[in-house]
Amino acid sequence: MTSDSGIHSATGRVRMGRPGVAGAGRDRFGLSGTSQPYDPRVVAIRPDLADIAVAGQYFAPHYAAPMMRSGVAPAAAMRAAPSLDAEQTSELLFGEGFALLDLTGGWAWGYSLADHYVGYLAADALGAPIAPTHRVAAIEAMLHSAPDAASGGPAVLPRGALVMGEAEGEWLATAHGYLPLAALAEVGAALADPATVAEELIGAPYLPGGRTAKGIDCSGLVQLAFAAAGVPLPRDSDLQLAALGADRDVGAAALARGDLVFFPGHVGIMADAGQIIHASRRWMQVKAEPLADVTRRIADKGHAPPVSGMKRLR
Repeated sequence: MTSDSGIHSATGRVRMGRPGVAGAGRDRFGLSGTSQPYDPRVVAIRPDLADIAVAGQYFAPHYAAPMMRSGVAPAAAMRAAPSLDAEQTSELLFGEGFALLDLTGGWAWGYSLADHYVGYLAADALGAPIAPTHRVAAIEAMLHSAPDAASGGPAVLPRGALVMGEAEGEWLATAHGYLPLAALAEVGAALADPATVAEELIGAPYLPGGRTAKGIDCSGLVQLAFAAAGVPLPRDSDLQLAALGADRDVGAAALARGDLVFFPGHVGIMADAGQIIHASRRWMQVKAEPLADVTRRIADKGHAPPVSGMKRLR
């Protein structure tokens, strides 16, 4: 599956928008006071360019109005720099929106509309924006070439992928093929239990920046699990904790299924009062194990406090 011709027709360097294009006719912006510190993971600013939404708050030589696109690859790696060797920081799933700010040499720069995470991804992973009607609710769903389980298909879409289509019997007809309705949920429906989603992913390989069963990291697991329950969370564990706030000291709390437990640079979901499900760098997979074991390992590394916070979302 490829992007539409609107991106491929661009050659060389194409900047989406121009200074002042979304500024009510203005082409100059002023800063009042000192430009404040910002988190480049979620604020789209480069030395040469920034999202026009931050004009007047942060300085940049140029501001650009984003062009809305959607992912057309099952899962496209988002990277810290426009290079295949650059660190993978996240993934854009099929159908998720992307605010495109700049296109240079086959690399798109902007941010995911799902969590405002900023990064680079291959330009051919983007296509025309869609108005999604359904979300993949199974671990994976095959996109079939015909409304027939025996038919082949062009792709396998991951949990959380967004699609637009119309129901035809037991199938959803989309522009790319057919998906079984049994593997989907209508956009806006929040029926899944986050801990159950996490349990379904036990054994999935650990991948920094991953968000699918083919590879996932700790915060990606939490984000995916709670998105299935209709609770959008930021991308990284520290951002998740900052957004939720620590509910109470874990050491003094009785934990329950679905609680989130935050460590320094790590997060997991409680399966019950004693077992935590997390994407573990140590085990290189999603694993359920006693919380006491994880806490002890963290403490043995000299980190203090071993658990930095927790939040119950019910």
